[in-house]
Amino acid sequence: MTNSKTLAAASIIALLGATASAVAADPVRNVVLVHGAFADGSGWKPVADILRADGFKVSIVQQPMTSIAEDVAATTRILNMQSGPAVLVGHSYGGAVITEAGNHANVASLVYVAAFAPDSAEVLGKMSAGTPPAAHSIKPTADGYLLVNAGDFPADFAADLPLPMAEFMAISQMPINGKIWGTPMGAPAWKSKPSYAIVTTADRMINPDLQRSMYARAKAKVTELDGSHAIFLSKPQAVADVIKAAAASKK
Repeated sequence: MTNSKTLAAASIIALLGATASAVAADPVRNVVLVHGAFADGSGWKPVADILRADGFKVSIVQQPMTSIAEDVAATTRILNMQSGPAVLVGHSYGGAVITEAGNHANVASLVYVAAFAPDSAEVLGKMSAGTPPAAHSIKPTADGYLLVNAGDFPADFAADLPLPMAEFMAISQMPINGKIWGTPMGAPAWKSKPSYAIVTTADRMINPDLQRSMYARAKAKVTELDGSHAIFLSKPQAVADVIKAAAASKK
């Protein structure tokens, strides 16, 4: 009888272990998208539509771009609302935001889309100046915010989009507080979370070589796409495919 009970207990333990392993092996189904400078969350619509059609729950952060701390707080607010683990995705400056916000317990993996991936204490402005982009069209406002000169926006930010779309983005762009470019970054989540990254080879806003060096340091799985800084709009399927790969990744 004792042997019978022992075998039964062992079987239950084995079954529970197998069930736990199966649950752990399930891909992540939540995706949180963070926009970059000079844009807003609506630009993620083509990517979000693809992901939602594939069964993902998508949330989009509309951070104010007033400070890194406030943008991380806005992202954390959305991460707190997730029902389980999530892939955290950042475009451009949004990469700096997810680098800090990605330390949240709900974040399973990170995806950088033509984005900054800074290390602790690094400053975005100095990083960009060290490996400068092709564009020189970012201008300050009277109150210390930054915008891309509207006439240069299509060529510098969105060269592979239809011109009317790029021109609308130029007149609807969201300014970013210039102080952000001089703010030291906090502890990077890429040191402890699996990271994926997209290099945009025709990018004029963040030098592709700077993207490559940051992603190599983060040990990210890199995909290179021929496209502009607005790759999330010009090639949404390719961007969604990288996000889906991150959702299926294992720690």
